[in-house]
Amino acid sequence: MKISVCGKGGSGKSTVVTLLANGMRERGYKPLVVDSDESNSGLYQMLGFDKPPVPLMELVGGKKIVLKQMVSRYSAGESEPEMNVLTQNEILLQDIPPQHIVEKDSIRLVGIGKILQSLEGCACPMGVLSREFLKKLHLKEDEVAIVDMEAGIEHFGRGVETSIDSVLVVVEPSLESITLAEKVKRLASGVGINRIWAVMNKVNSEDLASKLTNELAGRGIAIIGSIPYDPEIFEACLDGQPLGKGEAAREAGKILDTLFPNEN
Repeated sequence: MKISVCGKGGSGKSTVVTLLANGMRERGYKPLVVDSDESNSGLYQMLGFDKPPVPLMELVGGKKIVLKQMVSRYSAGESEPEMNVLTQNEILLQDIPPQHIVEKDSIRLVGIGKILQSLEGCACPMGVLSREFLKKLHLKEDEVAIVDMEAGIEHFGRGVETSIDSVLVVVEPSLESITLAEKVKRLASGVGINRIWAVMNKVNSEDLASKLTNELAGRGIAIIGSIPYDPEIFEACLDGQPLGKGEAAREAGKILDTLFPNEN
Protein backbone atom coordinates (compact mmCIF):
# COMPACT_ATOMS: atom_id res chain seq x y z
CA MET A 1 0.00 0.00 0.00
CA LYS A 2 1.11 3.55 -0.79
CA ILE A 3 -0.41 6.29 1.36
CA SER A 4 -0.22 10.01 0.67
CA VAL A 5 -0.43 12.48 3.56
CA CYS A 6 -1.16 16.01 2.41
CA GLY A 7 -2.60 19.28 3.69
CA LYS A 8 -1.89 22.96 4.14
CA GLY A 9 1.44 24.13 5.47
CA GLY A 10 1.66 23.83 9.25
CA SER A 11 -1.32 21.50 9.55
CA GLY A 12 0.84 18.71 11.00
CA LYS A 13 1.48 16.43 8.02
CA SER A 14 4.90 15.31 9.23
CA THR A 15 3.52 14.63 12.70
CA VAL A 16 0.78 12.41 11.30
CA VAL A 17 3.27 10.64 9.01
CA THR A 18 5.53 9.90 11.98
CA LEU A 19 2.72 8.67 14.22
CA LEU A 20 1.41 6.36 11.50
CA ALA A 21 4.87 5.03 10.64
CA ASN A 22 5.51 4.20 14.30
CA GLY A 23 2.13 2.49 14.55
CA MET A 24 2.74 0.47 11.38
CA ARG A 25 6.04 -0.78 12.76
CA GLU A 26 4.34 -1.91 15.96
CA ARG A 27 1.87 -3.90 13.84
CA GLY A 28 4.66 -5.79 12.13
CA TYR A 29 4.90 -3.77 8.92
CA LYS A 30 8.09 -2.32 7.49
CA PRO A 31 7.14 1.26 6.68
CA LEU A 32 9.03 3.32 4.13
CA VAL A 33 8.62 7.04 4.73
CA VAL A 34 9.06 9.11 1.57
CA ASP A 35 9.90 12.73 2.33
CA SER A 36 8.45 14.55 -0.68
CA ASP A 37 8.15 17.94 1.01
CA GLU A 38 10.85 20.19 -0.43
CA SER A 39 10.65 22.74 2.40
CA ASN A 40 10.20 20.96 5.76
CA SER A 41 13.56 19.62 6.94
CA GLY A 42 12.73 18.10 10.34
CA LEU A 43 10.98 14.84 9.45
CA TYR A 44 14.07 12.68 9.97
CA GLN A 45 14.42 13.96 13.54
CA MET A 46 10.77 13.24 14.32
CA LEU A 47 11.37 9.66 13.16
CA GLY A 48 14.43 9.31 15.39
CA PHE A 49 17.20 9.44 12.77
CA ASP A 50 20.48 11.22 13.46
CA LYS A 51 20.73 12.56 9.91
CA PRO A 52 18.66 12.45 6.73
CA PRO A 53 19.57 10.24 3.77
CA VAL A 54 21.26 11.72 0.71
CA PRO A 55 18.37 12.96 -1.46
CA LEU A 56 17.31 10.79 -4.38
CA MET A 57 17.69 13.89 -6.53
CA GLU A 58 21.46 13.39 -6.26
CA LEU A 59 21.02 9.87 -7.61
CA VAL A 60 19.76 11.29 -10.91
CA GLY A 61 22.42 13.98 -11.24
CA GLY A 62 20.98 16.81 -9.18
CA LYS A 63 18.24 19.36 -9.65
CA LYS A 64 20.01 21.35 -12.40
CA ILE A 65 20.48 18.25 -14.56
CA VAL A 66 16.86 17.19 -14.14
CA LEU A 67 15.61 20.71 -14.85
CA LYS A 68 17.71 20.82 -18.03
CA GLN A 69 16.17 17.51 -19.13
CA MET A 70 12.71 18.85 -18.40
CA VAL A 71 13.25 21.98 -20.50
CA SER A 72 14.38 19.82 -23.41
CA ARG A 73 11.30 17.61 -23.11
CA TYR A 74 8.97 20.58 -22.77
CA SER A 75 10.41 21.83 -26.06
CA ALA A 76 9.65 18.45 -27.63
CA GLY A 77 6.01 18.74 -26.56
CA GLU A 78 6.17 16.35 -23.60
CA SER A 79 4.07 17.22 -20.53
CA GLU A 80 5.45 17.02 -17.00
CA PRO A 81 3.34 14.02 -15.87
CA GLU A 82 4.83 12.03 -18.77
CA MET A 83 8.49 12.73 -18.03
CA ASN A 84 10.92 10.09 -16.73
CA VAL A 85 14.28 10.62 -15.05
CA LEU A 86 14.93 7.15 -13.59
CA THR A 87 16.46 4.41 -15.74
CA GLN A 88 14.93 1.49 -13.80
CA ASN A 89 11.59 0.01 -14.78
CA GLU A 90 10.99 -1.21 -11.21
CA ILE A 91 12.44 -0.12 -7.87
CA LEU A 92 12.85 -2.50 -4.94
CA LEU A 93 13.88 -1.13 -1.57
CA GLN A 94 16.96 -3.36 -1.45
CA ASP A 95 18.12 -1.85 -4.75
CA ILE A 96 18.29 1.71 -3.39
CA PRO A 97 21.95 2.66 -2.70
CA PRO A 98 22.57 2.71 1.08
CA GLN A 99 23.47 6.40 1.22
CA HIS A 100 20.01 7.23 -0.13
CA ILE A 101 18.00 5.24 2.42
CA VAL A 102 18.35 5.12 6.21
CA GLU A 103 16.80 2.55 8.53
CA LYS A 104 16.14 2.36 12.25
CA ASP A 105 13.88 -0.06 14.12
CA SER A 106 12.31 -1.31 10.87
CA ILE A 107 11.39 2.19 9.67
CA ARG A 108 13.13 3.33 6.50
CA LEU A 109 13.37 6.86 5.15
CA VAL A 110 14.14 8.27 1.70
CA GLY A 111 14.06 11.91 0.67
CA ILE A 112 13.34 13.35 -2.76
CA GLY A 113 15.15 16.68 -2.33
CA LYS A 114 14.98 20.09 -0.67
CA ILE A 115 15.08 23.75 -1.61
CA LEU A 116 18.31 24.77 0.10
CA GLN A 117 19.04 28.34 -1.04
CA SER A 118 17.40 31.42 -2.45
CA LEU A 119 17.01 31.84 -6.23
CA GLU A 120 17.23 28.07 -6.63
CA GLY A 121 14.21 27.99 -8.89
CA CYS A 122 11.02 25.93 -8.83
CA ALA A 123 10.49 22.55 -7.20
CA CYS A 124 9.26 20.98 -10.46
CA PRO A 125 12.14 18.46 -10.67
CA MET A 126 11.20 17.14 -7.21
CA GLY A 127 7.64 16.59 -8.40
CA VAL A 128 8.77 14.68 -11.49
CA LEU A 129 11.07 12.47 -9.41
CA SER A 130 8.45 11.88 -6.70
CA ARG A 131 5.85 10.78 -9.24
CA GLU A 132 8.19 8.41 -11.07
CA PHE A 133 9.73 6.97 -7.90
CA LEU A 134 6.31 6.14 -6.43
CA LYS A 135 5.09 4.73 -9.74
CA LYS A 136 8.06 2.37 -10.07
CA LEU A 137 8.35 1.48 -6.38
CA HIS A 138 7.48 -2.19 -5.83
CA LEU A 139 6.57 -3.12 -2.27
CA LYS A 140 6.53 -6.54 -0.66
CA GLU A 141 3.54 -7.77 1.32
CA ASP A 142 4.83 -6.45 4.65
CA GLU A 143 6.04 -3.12 3.26
CA VAL A 144 4.01 0.10 3.28
CA ALA A 145 5.02 3.47 1.81
CA ILE A 146 3.76 6.63 3.50
CA VAL A 147 4.49 9.87 1.69
CA ASP A 148 4.88 13.27 3.35
CA MET A 149 3.70 15.50 0.49
CA GLU A 150 4.56 19.14 -0.07
CA ALA A 151 2.08 21.64 1.35
CA GLY A 152 -0.91 22.53 -0.78
CA ILE A 153 -2.21 20.77 -3.89
CA GLU A 154 0.42 21.36 -6.57
CA HIS A 155 1.55 17.73 -6.35
CA PHE A 156 -1.78 16.70 -7.84
CA GLY A 157 -1.04 18.80 -10.91
CA ARG A 158 2.28 17.01 -11.27
CA GLY A 159 0.64 13.61 -11.13
CA VAL A 160 2.41 12.49 -7.94
CA GLU A 161 -0.76 10.83 -6.63
CA THR A 162 -1.32 8.68 -9.73
CA SER A 163 0.35 5.69 -8.02
CA ILE A 164 -1.17 6.24 -4.57
CA ASP A 165 -3.72 3.87 -2.99
CA SER A 166 -5.03 6.09 -0.16
CA VAL A 167 -4.99 9.82 0.53
CA LEU A 168 -5.09 11.30 4.02
CA VAL A 169 -5.54 15.05 4.20
CA VAL A 170 -4.58 16.59 7.53
CA VAL A 171 -7.08 19.23 8.62
CA GLU A 172 -6.49 21.68 11.43
CA PRO A 173 -9.28 23.89 12.82
CA SER A 174 -9.25 26.63 10.17
CA LEU A 175 -11.38 27.51 7.16
CA GLU A 176 -8.32 27.48 4.91
CA SER A 177 -7.53 23.92 5.94
CA ILE A 178 -11.13 22.76 5.44
CA THR A 179 -11.32 24.38 2.00
CA LEU A 180 -8.06 22.73 0.97
CA ALA A 181 -9.41 19.35 2.10
CA GLU A 182 -12.39 19.85 -0.18
CA LYS A 183 -10.06 20.51 -3.12
CA VAL A 184 -7.94 17.46 -2.26
CA LYS A 185 -11.03 15.24 -2.28
CA ARG A 186 -12.01 16.49 -5.72
CA LEU A 187 -8.50 16.16 -7.17
CA ALA A 188 -7.87 12.72 -5.66
CA SER A 189 -11.19 11.45 -6.98
CA GLY A 190 -10.20 12.85 -10.37
CA VAL A 191 -7.20 10.51 -10.59
CA GLY A 192 -9.23 7.49 -9.53
CA ILE A 193 -8.47 7.36 -5.80
CA ASN A 194 -11.48 6.22 -3.78
CA ARG A 195 -9.86 5.89 -0.35
CA ILE A 196 -9.79 9.54 0.75
CA TRP A 197 -10.10 10.61 4.36
CA ALA A 198 -9.53 13.63 6.55
CA VAL A 199 -7.39 13.41 9.67
CA MET A 200 -8.40 16.12 12.11
CA ASN A 201 -5.37 17.50 13.94
CA LYS A 202 -4.67 19.90 16.81
CA VAL A 203 -8.19 19.39 18.17
CA ASN A 204 -8.19 20.47 21.81
CA SER A 205 -11.87 20.21 22.80
CA GLU A 206 -14.98 18.17 22.09
CA ASP A 207 -16.82 21.28 20.92
CA LEU A 208 -14.08 22.05 18.40
CA ALA A 209 -14.02 18.43 17.21
CA SER A 210 -17.80 18.50 16.73
CA LYS A 211 -17.71 21.75 14.76
CA LEU A 212 -14.87 20.55 12.54
CA THR A 213 -16.63 17.23 11.99
CA ASN A 214 -19.80 19.00 10.88
CA GLU A 215 -17.89 21.30 8.51
CA LEU A 216 -16.15 18.35 6.84
CA ALA A 217 -19.30 16.24 6.69
CA GLY A 218 -21.14 19.12 5.01
CA ARG A 219 -18.54 18.97 2.25
CA GLY A 220 -18.83 15.21 1.86
CA ILE A 221 -15.42 14.50 3.38
CA ALA A 222 -15.10 11.30 5.42
CA ILE A 223 -13.09 11.46 8.65
CA ILE A 224 -10.75 8.62 9.53
CA GLY A 225 -9.56 9.93 12.88
CA SER A 226 -8.75 12.85 15.12
CA ILE A 227 -5.34 13.65 16.61
CA PRO A 228 -5.71 15.69 19.81
CA TYR A 229 -3.55 18.57 20.87
CA ASP A 230 -0.61 16.84 22.57
CA PRO A 231 1.92 19.08 24.41
CA GLU A 232 4.50 16.26 24.28
CA ILE A 233 4.50 16.43 20.48
CA PHE A 234 5.04 20.18 20.40
CA GLU A 235 7.87 19.88 22.91
CA ALA A 236 9.54 17.07 20.94
CA CYS A 237 9.30 19.08 17.71
CA LEU A 238 10.77 22.14 19.42
CA ASP A 239 13.70 20.11 20.75
CA GLY A 240 14.23 18.12 17.54
CA GLN A 241 13.46 14.84 19.31
CA PRO A 242 11.56 11.75 18.10
CA LEU A 243 7.86 11.59 18.92
CA GLY A 244 6.84 9.52 21.92
CA LYS A 245 3.86 7.28 22.67
CA GLY A 246 1.28 9.65 24.12
CA GLU A 247 -2.42 10.15 23.48
CA ALA A 248 -1.76 11.22 19.88
CA ALA A 249 -0.06 7.89 19.17
CA ARG A 250 -3.04 5.98 20.55
CA GLU A 251 -5.42 7.92 18.32
CA ALA A 252 -3.18 7.25 15.32
CA GLY A 253 -3.64 3.55 16.05
CA LYS A 254 -7.38 3.96 15.44
CA ILE A 255 -6.62 5.38 12.00
CA LEU A 256 -4.55 2.29 11.24
CA ASP A 257 -7.52 0.13 12.23
CA THR A 258 -9.36 1.57 9.23
CA LEU A 259 -6.40 1.51 6.85
CA PHE A 260 -5.61 -2.13 7.72
CA PRO A 261 -9.00 -3.65 8.64
CA ASN A 262 -7.77 -7.24 8.23
CA GLU A 263 -5.49 -6.75 11.23
CA ASN A 264 -8.42 -6.26 13.61
